Parts: sequence; C-alpha cells; structure tokens
Amino acid sequence: MHTSTHTVLYDPDGLIEAELPFDREPYECLVKAVLAWTGEGTLAERDYEQIGLQLTGHARAVVSDVRRRASQLPKSSGPRALADVVLREAEGRLSAKLEGTVHCVQNRARLVRALYERLDRLEAALAPERVAPSGG
Repeated sequence: MHTSTHTVLYDPDGLIEAELPFDREPYECLVKAVLAWTGEGTLAERDYEQIGLQLTGHARAVVSDVRRRASQLPKSSGPRALADVVLREAEGRLSAKLEGTVHCVQNRARLVRALYERLDRLEAALAPERVAPSGG
C-alpha cells in the first residue's frame, strides 16, 4: 500500500513558475542598499554570504523570467539577441564562487539590476505584439 502525500510536478518549460507573481520591490531595495555600501567591515562575512545567497537565488529566478520572455520574440530580433548576451553573461557570473565580501555581493547586486533592466526592455519589446491592431 502506497501512502505518499507528495505530488511530483513535471514542468520542463517552467510554466508554473511563470504564473507566480514576481515581487521585485524587496530585491530592488536590497540591490540599492548593497550598491550604496562604501567599504568592507560593515557586516560579518557570514552576513555578506547570506545576502549574496539571497541575490544569487533571485538572480536565477530573474534569469528564468528573462529567458522565458526572450523566447517569445523572433530569433532575429535585436532585443532577443541582447537578452541572449545578458543571459550568457549572467550564467558565467552566477557560476563564480560566492564569497563573503562586499565586492562579491555588490557584483551580484549589479547582476540583478542588469537582469531587471533587460527584463523591462523585453517587456517593452513584447508590448506591441500583445496589443491587438485597431480596426481604423
């Protein structure tokens, strides 16, 4: 008799995640605060590591969103090509070892900011496609 209470979801395209609301504001505030730091020694190394982990996890979520939005554009479009460049850069930066330093955490914050900028540009590029042409 099998009595498991777990449900396994198969979502290779990340569509479940795409339906979740994207709460940017707390992370934008965190990015702004981190980028305002002027030197080492404000926090303990573990605190920098924890902030870096938060930013890394969120950057990965934004990467998924950028990738999903970019895939909705034609392969030959400029915004999609730029998104592909940003995504490659992001993957490289996210694969770097996380360190408990101001420099490392600020680099993650810059990455999140750049990903948001690309996401906003993709949204703008997709907006005309989502508006139905007027019959005038």
